[in-house]
Amino acid sequence: MRLADEAATSRLGVAVARALQSGEAVCLWGPLGAGKSTLARALIRALTTPDEEVPSPTFTLVQTYDGTAFSLSHFDLYRLADADEAHELGLDEALEEGAAIIEWPERLEGGLPPDRLDIEITFETDGGRRARLDRHGAWEGREIELAA
Repeated sequence: MRLADEAATSRLGVAVARALQSGEAVCLWGPLGAGKSTLARALIRALTTPDEEVPSPTFTLVQTYDGTAFSLSHFDLYRLADADEAHELGLDEALEEGAAIIEWPERLEGGLPPDRLDIEITFETDGGRRARLDRHGAWEGREIELAA
């Protein structure tokens, strides 16, 4: 799907939040500046409160939020040197207790959660972006409906 601007990226985040369930992950793929954090912020605010402070976990590596239905952990794995470090940060526990958003999931080196939605965001030549969604496990067949 085409993401013409930041608002479209946020709308996708809200739509994903409506479909996300406990025990599942949303893996965000794409280069620096593609909009992964924008999408994650909108998703988190949709599951917590609209004015939730959502700092990037680039330096803390993980931020956890109390959602209305389940807890939500936002992982930024960019600075990890080894896939085992993600598990040391509590990825497995996060999925047992709630859901996870994972930026830079390629750092998991194939150890991706089985019930996940992969969203790859790429740049288009006109300055917009394109998002490709791949569903795995419990996500297979689940619709994600964007609001206007």
